[in-house]
Amino acid sequence: MVTRRKLMIGGAAVLGLGGAGYWFTRKKPVPVGFEVSEQQMADARAFLVENPAFDVHAHPGRTFVRGAKGLTPKFKLYQALGTFEDRVVEDMQAGGMAAASFASVSDFHVLDATDTGLKAARDFAPGEAWASFELQNANMRKLIDKGLVAELKQPADLEVARAAGETGAWLTAEGGDFLEGSAERVAEAHQRGLRSITIMHYRNSEIGDIITADAVHHGLTPAGKSVIEAMNNLGMMIDVAHASEATAFGALASTSQPVMCSHTHIKSDRVPDNPRFISKELATEIVSGGGLIGAWPAGLGISDMNGLVDRVFDLIDHVGVDHVCLGTDMDANYKPVMDNYRQTPTLVAGLLARGLSRTETAKVMGGNFIRLWKQIS
Repeated sequence: MVTRRKLMIGGAAVLGLGGAGYWFTRKKPVPVGFEVSEQQMADARAFLVENPAFDVHAHPGRTFVRGAKGLTPKFKLYQALGTFEDRVVEDMQAGGMAAASFASVSDFHVLDATDTGLKAARDFAPGEAWASFELQNANMRKLIDKGLVAELKQPADLEVARAAGETGAWLTAEGGDFLEGSAERVAEAHQRGLRSITIMHYRNSEIGDIITADAVHHGLTPAGKSVIEAMNNLGMMIDVAHASEATAFGALASTSQPVMCSHTHIKSDRVPDNPRFISKELATEIVSGGGLIGAWPAGLGISDMNGLVDRVFDLIDHVGVDHVCLGTDMDANYKPVMDNYRQTPTLVAGLLARGLSRTETAKVMGGNFIRLWKQIS
């Protein structure tokens, strides 16, 4: 819970954080940018009852901060703002979001916030990356054990959860750092409930390079290829968000299954350049293999929900409606234009009002991902 004392701690330090201060301050309400009538909202809520919405990349309630040790001073402040999973699951229920990725953050212990974004501040101590994964995974499992969410191990679990009125939790990890280059650990992660790994995050690792730093390996490493093969064998979803283009192309060349890039956008003259956006060539390669690109509501060139609708349509123009999904990066995003699951019906209403059909909207909001998950698992 974010207490007044925690906010005061964050506020006292934020003046010295520069552009990084965004991560530590109370957020303003996000404008919608279009009109939504009561009837449109009612229709959108009914739509979400009929069609499951699935957020393919998120950190609901920021479970990843709980109990973390060895943090930088800035991230200690971030951690002091606390966790709030109960509230977010309540928001998911109210907004009609059927399920979401509950992602641990593999390199959280070593990150720092800078004016140009998140970066690794140090290397892991021996065994620290795996210990961090074990802690975060145990915290995730507590949410399941107390009945806050229903674990989704296989696609059929989603309909069981929906029929019971429960919120689905698809356990994932952002960053494969905890594997320490060991393909054998993929099986252990799968046994602990993980069904996807975003192979890179903010640290060049034993697997390959990230998109936001200078290359070290210049592509997917031999250890990375072994990790990809192990994930294929276990039916785990491979996510190349944050991977350098060379690393992502290496993953595509090594996989026997489609992959996704869960939260990004495609570079073009229609959007401002950003290191986290991917090339048209990489997007084309991902979808030619049957994969998905996740619409990402980060405030990078957009400032309201209407901007997210624009981004969805831009992705559809680039790769086709059968290859677009939703990856909100909830509760860990930068200046998000969708920062609360209660806004889910508003997004649906915006897509429908802009001219996307109900069938197409159902694909983007969850259907495409569920189809791919069934194919891979």
